[in-house]
Amino acid sequence: MAKRVLVVDDEKLIVKGIRFSLEQDGMEVDCAYDGEEALEAAKKKEYDVVLLDIMLPKLSGFEVCQQIREFSSMPIIMLTAKGDDMDKILGLEYGADDYITKPFNILEVKARIKAIMRRTSRNNTGNESNKMITFGAMKIDSENRRVYIEGKEVNLTAKEFDLLELLVNNPNKEYSRENLLNIVWGYDYPGDVRTVDVHIRRLREKIESNPSEPKYIHTKWGVGYFFQDQE
Repeated sequence: MAKRVLVVDDEKLIVKGIRFSLEQDGMEVDCAYDGEEALEAAKKKEYDVVLLDIMLPKLSGFEVCQQIREFSSMPIIMLTAKGDDMDKILGLEYGADDYITKPFNILEVKARIKAIMRRTSRNNTGNESNKMITFGAMKIDSENRRVYIEGKEVNLTAKEFDLLELLVNNPNKEYSRENLLNIVWGYDYPGDVRTVDVHIRRLREKIESNPSEPKYIHTKWGVGYFFQDQE
């Protein structure tokens, strides 16, 4: 089945160029030109990737990303015309999985999209080792990529789940921020280790009853992070 991509930008020439290039690779592409239109499209259909510009009419890309995260963990790549690092980190704060700075090369865009699709496809591939893992009040369904706290589902982004799954499957093993960045985002990811800190903080806010005194994901000062096996 063709991979589905939603391209959101108010610059129609950019949308047209991206759409043409992705369709040449056999992808199914929908387009939106403002924030409200993008949000409606995302509610109607589950996409394999959403390319989302930050500067949009009606609703900003940040607002769209935040609202999509309320009902879906579909991968989101933010498009930003600004080179400011805080803009990129802010995009990740709202639940984005990656970002690309304008002006961009269409080959780079396609490479990022395909990398996310490969990771998502690999993570969703069921095998015999997939099972429900339980740690205290938390249950992790590896096959369906879902997390439950006290029986209630917690909506994690793709990267948040990847981080949690890696740490859970290697309890008490300490990972540096650089290692986590390389393993979860890939060696070619242009971001820095602050990306890891943002995601760890968001993850704690979702799975810990008291994020400032975590039970699950702990910080090893001067080293990085680890998942504490309490069993």
